[in-house]
Amino acid sequence: MKPILLQGHERSITQIKYNREGDLLFTVAKDPIVNVWYSVNGERLGTYMGHTGAVWCVDADWDTKHVLTGSADNSCRLWDCETGKQLALLKTNSAVRTCGFDFGGNIIMFSTDKQMGYQCFVSFFDLRDPSQIDNNEPYMKIPCNDSKITSAVWGPLGECIIAGHESGELNQYSAKSGEVLANVKEHSRQINDIQLSRDMTMFVTASKDNTAKLFDSTTLEHQKTFRTERPVNSAALSPNYDHVVLGGGQEAMDVTTTSTRIGKFEARFFHLAFEEEFGRVKGHFGPINSVAFHPDGKSYSSGGEDGYVRIHYFDPQYFEFEFEA
Repeated sequence: MKPILLQGHERSITQIKYNREGDLLFTVAKDPIVNVWYSVNGERLGTYMGHTGAVWCVDADWDTKHVLTGSADNSCRLWDCETGKQLALLKTNSAVRTCGFDFGGNIIMFSTDKQMGYQCFVSFFDLRDPSQIDNNEPYMKIPCNDSKITSAVWGPLGECIIAGHESGELNQYSAKSGEVLANVKEHSRQINDIQLSRDMTMFVTASKDNTAKLFDSTTLEHQKTFRTERPVNSAALSPNYDHVVLGGGQEAMDVTTTSTRIGKFEARFFHLAFEEEFGRVKGHFGPINSVAFHPDGKSYSSGGEDGYVRIHYFDPQYFEFEFEA
């Protein structure tokens, strides 16, 4: 089945995310536009306008009432999903790299970059307390002195956040006290992406060291490794099959020097237990920056450096995989 092609961005995609039901797909890119689409047919429902720089991250809460975005314009913004109205503007000293709602949708966290003389912080706001939003004062702020956070997600039950660093480290921070609950370093280079499994018991990391790795959410114990010969920008776990999809490619600055065949811009599928690659799907004209499985497991989306988002319908019985001879 031909993929659905979504063309709503002028620059390379930074993150794509489904809501919990999977009927909506949110996309952000290195332009100031935040788009929302019907995932079933690729119809664009609307845009959230307000950012003035590249948007690095997006998240929707549990019941898809609110949308959270973080941008290089030094702000994190909260939107009404249905009307597109901006509900809150949280100003920061540096670019917002990651953001997310907790399980209940009441607490948000976001991390800022280490740049312009400012260090990296993770900030926590309780949306039930309007004074925190009005005064731009988080109830907790965790400094990260050593290495900036490049990807972060909420852990099970919203008790902690799991953060991946530029150095390849993984940290688990308590959402109540801010202390480091666990720390491991399985990657040798920057972690680009972290995505949880459907039941939140496991998560997969994608790294510049050409691997994606599977970890236990509670203990951060390393379980599996999926190896490629190029940097992995994003990885996602299928909700109903033992499959992992990896997206990546060369560094963006090297892309013009090679053909698409050498650059290897396919989405790559690995078996979760056996760590073996069993298929590749072509499509993008540059590295894949973000991949996400639909919550029903019947399709997946990929967003690339070429500015396109593709929705591929996925049934292992009928899916056409390509292997190089």
